[in-house]
Amino acid sequence: MKLTNFIGGKWQEATDATYTPVINPATGEELAQVQMSTGQDVDRAVQSAKEAQKIWSRVPAPKRADYLYEIGRIMKEKKEHLAQVLTKEMGKVIEEGRGEVQEGIDMAFYMAGEGRRLFGETTPSELADKFAMSIRAPIGVVGLITPWNFPVAIATWKSFPAIVAGNTFLWKPATETPMMAYEMAKIFEQVGLPDGVANIVFGSGAEVGTAMIEHKDIKVISFTGSTETGRKVAEAGGRNLKKVSLEMGGKNAVIVMDDADLELAVDGILWSAFGTAGQRCTACSRVIVHKDVKEKLQNRLLEKIETLTIGDGMDETVKVGPVINKKALEKIHSYIGIGQKEGATLLAGGEILTESPYDKGNYYAPTVFSDVTPDMRIAQEEIFGPVVSIIEVNDFEEAIAVNNGVIYGLSSSIFTSDVNKVFKAQRDLDTGIVYVNAGTSGAEIHLPFGGTKGTGNGHRDSGVAALDVFTEWKSVYVDYSGKLQRAQIDNEI
Repeated sequence: MKLTNFIGGKWQEATDATYTPVINPATGEELAQVQMSTGQDVDRAVQSAKEAQKIWSRVPAPKRADYLYEIGRIMKEKKEHLAQVLTKEMGKVIEEGRGEVQEGIDMAFYMAGEGRRLFGETTPSELADKFAMSIRAPIGVVGLITPWNFPVAIATWKSFPAIVAGNTFLWKPATETPMMAYEMAKIFEQVGLPDGVANIVFGSGAEVGTAMIEHKDIKVISFTGSTETGRKVAEAGGRNLKKVSLEMGGKNAVIVMDDADLELAVDGILWSAFGTAGQRCTACSRVIVHKDVKEKLQNRLLEKIETLTIGDGMDETVKVGPVINKKALEKIHSYIGIGQKEGATLLAGGEILTESPYDKGNYYAPTVFSDVTPDMRIAQEEIFGPVVSIIEVNDFEEAIAVNNGVIYGLSSSIFTSDVNKVFKAQRDLDTGIVYVNAGTSGAEIHLPFGGTKGTGNGHRDSGVAALDVFTEWKSVYVDYSGKLQRAQIDNEI
């Protein structure tokens, strides 16, 4: 199967079409061929989106929302098929694949509801016989750049609010996981979404992504990916005076206090650290544990790791799938040497799994370091794999300081039975998401998603906050006095 661009409601070959294989990371099997597009293809897509947006913006928002309701309904019908496609191209286990598709379904219905809200404000005017209000207005053509680890959920976080707000979009999915974009384009066709509202251009970040950021008619760039790449996106977008929304890296921690339910904490750590093979921006890569319970927690964690089944995510019994590709394997493994050189103790894992049945895929053993200090590279840098570092602290205040002592600020978690610590943690943890007695992953679509510091630039995906990325505020004044009235001048008391 060859995947071609979806532009103006039609499947189109790239201008100078070359193809690259889409590989199942669990088996090494080639699933499809995806074309690598150029800036010319981006321009074609933008022109299509620009023309469509003139009409789409005038469609009443509740009518725009009807398309989202229908998209959500079809995604629900096709949930198992979509989940299987997702697992095959990305590698996450099938129950996580189903969960991710459900996230997209939820987002469709949630944002469809916003078609009858999209609230502005009315406010008293300071002048007599004058009406004042603010309304949301669409921005135009928006560009969406999404990562491989959540190939449909993150795309729906961005595209659905853009659609309901009256924008059209150009979506560049990750080259590693283009098949979910192909599946979504087929759904857009099936519901009769007007031509040009949704456009998909496959290709590299260097070629297609750069062309999108530089294109004068793309007014918004919404990007999810690494902090390093996000900085470059922000710099280029800033030069072109675009609105840029960034959701980037994380170095998330689970704090375990001495009064915590340790069994619950271990379950939370296992899910957060090794779900999706650690390839989440919200993955737990640090466990900050009180000295009085460190040994007990550590021993129980090691026992539980032994029960984790590793393999092809299509197997319902598997809990940890592969990482995305060989390059990821090499990066993850490089941090094992870094950690050992820094003086950390390797308690489990630390190896690429190469023997049968793992020899055809990209498998890394769930890994635990102990005796980690907060300043070590393995405690500071995003590894993006199934590697967790245990850091011992003396008290609650030190735990908060260690949690906040990284450049990222996405997600944090605390396990404690002390209500005072719970409320202090909510206040003091410098992250965009805080969990109490739960792991660092599990965001729900009706709340804002994003973080502080090196994780983002102040915008949020998901929830009503996502609409702020894809709308401009417009203030409207209606003077029915029949005379010229000047604010701040003609209203003297």
